[in-house]
Amino acid sequence: MRNSVPKFEHIRAFTIHVFTATGAALALLAMILASGGHWAGMFFCLGLALIVDGVDGPMARAFKVKELLPRWSGEGLDFVVDFTTYVFVPAYAIAASGFLPDMLAIPAGMIVVITGALYFADGNMKTDDNYFRGFPAVWNLAAFYLYVLEPPPWAAAAGIVVLAVLTFVPIRFVHPLRVQRLRWLNIALMVAWAALAAFTLAENLAPGPYVTWALAAIAVYFFAAGLLRKAA
Repeated sequence: MRNSVPKFEHIRAFTIHVFTATGAALALLAMILASGGHWAGMFFCLGLALIVDGVDGPMARAFKVKELLPRWSGEGLDFVVDFTTYVFVPAYAIAASGFLPDMLAIPAGMIVVITGALYFADGNMKTDDNYFRGFPAVWNLAAFYLYVLEPPPWAAAAGIVVLAVLTFVPIRFVHPLRVQRLRWLNIALMVAWAALAAFTLAENLAPGPYVTWALAAIAVYFFAAGLLRKAA
């Protein structure tokens, strides 16, 4: 039966795995840029990784990658890549940002990687209606807002602690692409956010008050949309 499948389909399926794995390469490049203090470049790489993460799943399902290549776990690969781009590199960016009190910077980074690792190991991280359960370890976004908003050091540290605690609190967070309730509004706001974030990177993370307020408002909306979710 396996020999009846044309070889090019296997090659195409494996190519999608390679595409997913490029997220890890982007994470490495982001870390190199971060180590040189090129924060906008780092976030650009993490943004590209977000795009990869957003499209590789639909591609894998469309081309039946799981059925064609049962040896390779797309889910496992996705978790490895997502941990590096959503948690590990952002943890370094948070610790090295200079926005936290010096004595708390490294502990904050350690809290991020520990809670992030535990979240990725949670088999119940999503609800039946596709909300995330608890803060979904999107530390790349938390770090982005840290650099854009530049809060006072103790407020920044408190924010990291609050998000880390929320990782284990059974509140809901919206998945913009999969949650059906207000889906088109969520997608529209996600597109608007992406445009604003791209402008922010072009402006070296200093986009001016109007763009900053708009980014903050979108973040508040998504946070509130999860809190106000009706029980399924």
